[in-house]
Amino acid sequence: MRKLHPVKVGNLTFDGKKIYIQSMLNVIADDVEGNVRQAMALEEAGCEIIRVSVPSLKDVRLIEAIKNRISVPLVADIHFDYKVALECAAAGVDKIRINPGNIGGMDRVKAVADACRARNIPIRIGVNSGSLEKDILAEYGGPCAEALVKSAIGHARLLEQCDFNDIVISIKSSDVKTMIAAYRLAAEQTEYPLHLGVTEAGTAHMGLIKSAVGIGSLLCDGIGETIRVSLTDDPVTEVAAAKDILKAIGLGHGVKLVSCPTCGRTRIDIVGLAKSVEAAVKDIPEDITVAVMGCAVNGPGEAAEADIGIAGGDGCAVIFRKGRLLRKVNEEDVLKELLSEIDKLREENRNC
Repeated sequence: MRKLHPVKVGNLTFDGKKIYIQSMLNVIADDVEGNVRQAMALEEAGCEIIRVSVPSLKDVRLIEAIKNRISVPLVADIHFDYKVALECAAAGVDKIRINPGNIGGMDRVKAVADACRARNIPIRIGVNSGSLEKDILAEYGGPCAEALVKSAIGHARLLEQCDFNDIVISIKSSDVKTMIAAYRLAAEQTEYPLHLGVTEAGTAHMGLIKSAVGIGSLLCDGIGETIRVSLTDDPVTEVAAAKDILKAIGLGHGVKLVSCPTCGRTRIDIVGLAKSVEAAVKDIPEDITVAVMGCAVNGPGEAAEADIGIAGGDGCAVIFRKGRLLRKVNEEDVLKELLSEIDKLREENRNC
């Protein structure tokens, strides 16, 4: 078990007991109402921490506008101008993301640290492959895992020199293997909470695959307190992807769908049925495992641990519960009957 220095972000605590889902607004900073609408949509989708880019002093107005409309913590993403960080702190932001090495000398770093300490605002140090210092790049010959970690630890030391240790660290790379190696190394060298992510992961398809490999591997190792799945897409898609990653490794909640890839034995439209079931149960919060299997060979036997499921026949299917057969139904009634059994199961669980 990794020793961890707990850090509070708004009403949340990074203490290893829960993995928090983050995303970032991608509306232009000038569009205040657009940012507010997107933040509200993210919260509704289940995002637990929202980050907004604050490029200049005039954009600090985003902090109050967004915080007035959401209840989850808000993070200000700041580069270069330490005065923006000071104003965001004064505006009541819940966390600040900076790279202490690019906001100026130690007097400026100390000013930000002092402002955040006075208001109990944590600072996330964000390091990625494109932000490494020239001397570190020269030392290691490129943005390898060791270089990324050295940069991040060095920035943390700057804040520690200012008597500030409410620190969260992210060490991102677009290369999945580098990202995994960097976070594993960081977990050995620091007790600060880690924000996991594969930066510039790509579009929804490939970005989710890369993020699932990178983030999922680390979470299975017990590394990471908060995650962002970075996708070139609507940020709401990032939240859904993060939820699915957590669900896949047993750290999230909701329906877990088990379905077979089908084969020559399949006599009903399992592909279409599985997609319909997935869509129908995506918002169910209870931890239920639902199996959609193609035939008797991989039906109740292989999916015996599922809470509820179906196994296809020739134009029909059997519904089973924990491996026990309930009844046979026609293909056109499978979805309706399966959802009905899921509703019964949910009701029973609520009454337990």
